[in-house]
Amino acid sequence: MSPAHLLPPEWMALLDRLSLGSGKRVAGTLQGKRRSSRLGSSLEFADYRSYAPGDDVRRFDWGVYSRTGKPFVRQFMDEQELMVSLYVDCSASMDFGGAPLLDGKPDRNHGENKLLFAKRLAASIGYIALCSYERVGAYCYSDRLEGRLPILRGRASAMRLFQFLQEMPPGAEGSLSSALGDPGAVPRLSGMTWIFSDFWMDEDESSIGSMLSRLAGAGQEVVLVQVLSPEEIHPELSGDLRLVDSESNTGKEVAITGRVLQRYREELEHYQNKLRKITSERGISYVAISSDMTLQEAVFGVLAGSGLVRV
Repeated sequence: MSPAHLLPPEWMALLDRLSLGSGKRVAGTLQGKRRSSRLGSSLEFADYRSYAPGDDVRRFDWGVYSRTGKPFVRQFMDEQELMVSLYVDCSASMDFGGAPLLDGKPDRNHGENKLLFAKRLAASIGYIALCSYERVGAYCYSDRLEGRLPILRGRASAMRLFQFLQEMPPGAEGSLSSALGDPGAVPRLSGMTWIFSDFWMDEDESSIGSMLSRLAGAGQEVVLVQVLSPEEIHPELSGDLRLVDSESNTGKEVAITGRVLQRYREELEHYQNKLRKITSERGISYVAISSDMTLQEAVFGVLAGSGLVRV
């Protein structure tokens, strides 16, 4: 698959009309399409303040002066770009599942490979941001940062983003906490951080919370997108099997019965509820997406339904 086909042209045409649902007012360095908390030079009126020597006389409000006899200048909202950071989990557990696409759509029984699906979701979010004149940075990680893409801006940079994501291979054991410990791993500018992962992490609730608090403390509006395959959500296994951990390569003999599968589903639900609790306590967004969804179902359905993208 060429970089140009990581996202089909007809899909990019649909993304053109979307924007990211960030609730932040940001203070960037270049003008964009998003309102910041600073006052500046857009056309949207904000407030008046008393005239002071040296103020731009073009902002002097003669109408107010004629009515009150007091000199005032008009102030306007400063529209700045949002910094969008995309983190894609490239650990071994993400390289799971998938069947060849049928007419561009995933097989409903197997879904798409999780890593490829996560890359396509990240590419979609990045493309939306670039089309909205936001700045975009991208990272792939396992237990460390495996690759990072310098900050991009403008629709013309989309192919660089697609190529970067497509060329990143699956790595080894995953640990977002370890990866964020790498120098420069946490964005320096406040903005919006998206993390695409299955979040199969051998970390306790405290460690996960600390990691997310660190991002939030760096001025990030964080979005966790958990990507799971249909086989992980509703496994259809039976008999005596040896299950092998794709990251540690350790195995365990298991007799799969209906009761075991029911216990697994309960544990998965418990873990997802824990993620929801950890994120909601920190004002962080969390969504779960199955890799058997189409991109349109995932973006226009799940993400738009959560207010994370806007039509």
